[in-house]
Amino acid sequence: MAGLLESAPYYQFDNGRGACHCLTRIKLSKVIIIILLILVVVSLFTHNYLTKLDTGSPGMDISQTHSRLETFEDFTSMKASDLKSRIEEMLRIKTSVSNELRDLEGKRQRLQRDVSSFSQKIDDLKQELLHQQTDLDRLKISVVQAQAAQREAVERNTPELAPPKRILINKLPDIISTIDNSRSCKMYNCFDHSRCALTSGFPVYLYDPDLYTIVNNNWDIDGFLRTTIKQTLGYNPHLTKNPSEACIFIVLIGEVLSLKETKTSFSLRVIEQKLHSLPYWGGDGRNHILLNLARRDLSVASGNIFSGSINTGRAIIVQSTFLRNQYRENYDLIVPPILGPPGGDIWQECEKIVPARRKYLLSFQGEIKNKKIKTITPRQGDDTDADIEKIIIDENNLDNFIIQHLNEMTIGTTMDKFLIQFECIPAIENNELTDSFDWSLCGTESSRKEILKQSTFSLILAPANTSYISTSTIQARLYESLRSGAIPVVLGGDQILLSYDEVLLWKKSAIFLPKARVTEMHFLLRAIPDNDLLTMKRQGRLIWERYMGTVQGSVDTIIAVIRDRLGIPPLPAIQTTSPSVFNDTFVPLKSDNIITEPEAEESLGPLEPPYPSPAYKRNYTSMLIHRHEIWNDWVDPFNLYPQLPFDTVLPSDAKFIGSDVGFRPIGKGAGGAGKEFSESLGGNHPREQFTIVILTYEREQVLINSLARLYGLPYLNKVVVVWNSPKLPVEDLRWPEIGVPIVIIKASKNSLNNRFLPFDSIETEAVLSVDDDAHLRHDEIMFGFRVWREHRDQVVGFPGRFHAWDQNDHNSWNYNSNYSCELSMVLTGAAFIHKHYTYLYTHWLPQAIRDKVDEYMNCEDIAMNFLVSHLTRKPPVKVTSRWTFRCPGCPVSLSEDDTHFQERHKCINFFSQVFGYMPLLNTQYRADSILFKTRIPHDKQKCFKFI
Repeated sequence: MAGLLESAPYYQFDNGRGACHCLTRIKLSKVIIIILLILVVVSLFTHNYLTKLDTGSPGMDISQTHSRLETFEDFTSMKASDLKSRIEEMLRIKTSVSNELRDLEGKRQRLQRDVSSFSQKIDDLKQELLHQQTDLDRLKISVVQAQAAQREAVERNTPELAPPKRILINKLPDIISTIDNSRSCKMYNCFDHSRCALTSGFPVYLYDPDLYTIVNNNWDIDGFLRTTIKQTLGYNPHLTKNPSEACIFIVLIGEVLSLKETKTSFSLRVIEQKLHSLPYWGGDGRNHILLNLARRDLSVASGNIFSGSINTGRAIIVQSTFLRNQYRENYDLIVPPILGPPGGDIWQECEKIVPARRKYLLSFQGEIKNKKIKTITPRQGDDTDADIEKIIIDENNLDNFIIQHLNEMTIGTTMDKFLIQFECIPAIENNELTDSFDWSLCGTESSRKEILKQSTFSLILAPANTSYISTSTIQARLYESLRSGAIPVVLGGDQILLSYDEVLLWKKSAIFLPKARVTEMHFLLRAIPDNDLLTMKRQGRLIWERYMGTVQGSVDTIIAVIRDRLGIPPLPAIQTTSPSVFNDTFVPLKSDNIITEPEAEESLGPLEPPYPSPAYKRNYTSMLIHRHEIWNDWVDPFNLYPQLPFDTVLPSDAKFIGSDVGFRPIGKGAGGAGKEFSESLGGNHPREQFTIVILTYEREQVLINSLARLYGLPYLNKVVVVWNSPKLPVEDLRWPEIGVPIVIIKASKNSLNNRFLPFDSIETEAVLSVDDDAHLRHDEIMFGFRVWREHRDQVVGFPGRFHAWDQNDHNSWNYNSNYSCELSMVLTGAAFIHKHYTYLYTHWLPQAIRDKVDEYMNCEDIAMNFLVSHLTRKPPVKVTSRWTFRCPGCPVSLSEDDTHFQERHKCINFFSQVFGYMPLLNTQYRADSILFKTRIPHDKQKCFKFI
């Protein structure tokens, strides 16, 4: 009330005290009335409240009621001044309580944060415990694997093999005065094996053609051959300049220039004397190769200079033309004449092998002059063999019947088109030794090439004179047919031999028919389906490009055939050195704080020290077991590789009985689910590891992050980083410690081809090629590695692509990266390949393809897919559902360029032109884990939990 009175207005007037006091009394009376009213209302409220209290309102506490009544009594008895102070006190209490409540709320929140933090720490400790437990399990597995490796090392009784150590002879050939019958020469009785040890490396000595020329007035060496043979042999790794260590000695023989005086006894004696006077002839010419590569005149006289009475002793004769009684099987060697350039890319000379069928089913251009009896009278003193003194050609012989039948084929009612020409050269002069018994080439080389480009089959007729087993003309026709993509049809194929017949399976690229089957020839040619036609064309192209197309190829093949006869392995393939990006004194900084993205808690395999793949275990057996494939399928008999993706596989029981070294069967052979699966590699091959190759260019932090994610990856041997940038890494860059060596190689130039160089630092067969911004989980990598072990000769990886036929331009291909149920490529930005393919990409693949990769700075992954599919005729293998890889925050890559896809369209079409066909094959297959989406018992684990 005091408060209310203090708040009432009070007015004071100066015009009279009575009026003022009257006004005051009136206001006081109003106040008293208001107070009484309040008291009445309060009494009523109290009475009502007590009434409710007496009725026992639910939830009402009696102590609370007494407290409130006491408060009310205090309130009603208080004066206005006391009430004000009490209210102020209550406000202070309220403020104090609010502050206390705020402090308590802060404490509660801090306690909640502490509880949350401790809970997180508990979870982290549990996670760390799980990590430690997983690492412990891995270490236990690693210990078991190490114990097995130690036991194998103790029990092993065979040495670790390496590239063959060269053991060379160091003396010149002894002089032998007596010469055995050279007509019966074979490798076992006429060749001196003591000069060619298995580990000799097969050294070859060339008589300098500028110093030792077997020529006279009638014989001479073509200037082109003289220079080119010397040059190409200089590139051959077997060449030696020391005759004391040589296994074989090569003598370049000249060509016949004049036919009239060739077979005189004087000419023969001059040639024989020059041969026998060679400084290392040794009296009988053993281990000598007489190389006659005629190219100016493809007549028999030029191609067979040793058909007379020249005593060649034990020397091996290498030429295109041989008489049947002159040729010593598996001793002499039939080769094609030199018709191509010295070396280099020759794909421009080849025609595409598609379509399978061309305008002409069969073509032939040639002529043979028929005489009833053609007699050549030897001159006085001539010792010409009796086999060629008289060549009899009967007008009614089989060749005339063949001519008649072929002419009838061209005018028949068949829908097939033939181009057969039998008249194209002038008449033969009398009494001159010619190739009248053989079918001569007709027209110019360019005109014949145009016809062969339009021919599905090319007819090659064996000589009418069956005393010849090979002629230069036949070998030249074979050369031209294969070059143009026409399948050779050898009529009379049962009486002749083709080039390098002891190593090449010609039946895969040519058709051989006896002359008596000429009437069945048309039926046979029509019965061959398109897939077989293209297979034969492809095989013919491979043989021509590798063994016949260039002088370099011909010379290398001749040496390889002789070496193959002796069972001597080729020299090891050349590896690329691995120069470090750091100098010898600089020590790169290491980072101990590895911040990696969390990997799924899954045991993926043991952590082992680096273990290189065993190399050169098949130095002396690969040419035996895979001789046919090496010469005919892989067309690479010139190098010895440390491993091949085609190495033979042991039977399953052998790894338990007698051949268990290196094998790690799952559950020790009993099998098992995820737990046992993760402890051992299993599979059909011994234990091995893989190498990761990363190509990088000025993206240091992206690279470091990618390297850090590899920490703890099982079966990783090492990481090879190809530093493509000319700018060296900064000195303070910290490289992560990931448990395996990291080798940083300085590239000689910025090229995407560097991704596939056969670096000597790669010591495993398996190579995982990865972009520096590709992010693969550990389980994905491990699954890809295990799948690759079963598909070693294929590209095995993650992002799939395919080549699509251009619907607008029906003569080209498009590169397509859309999602598809069919693919034909796996990008090598994340793929496993065999190291063998890095050798082939660098040294075997046509240079034009690598040049195109450098031109576009693109397409190296397409080129690798082309190479592998070309050699294996298999598509790649895609694993998991990965289709692409994104790197958030990474700098823009080359693939983001607008021209990227246009260049890849061009690459596919250019590469198919170089190969002569499209080697890529489609597949609708994807590899997933065996227990993928499989319901298994609760006490079992999947092979991979998340794959």
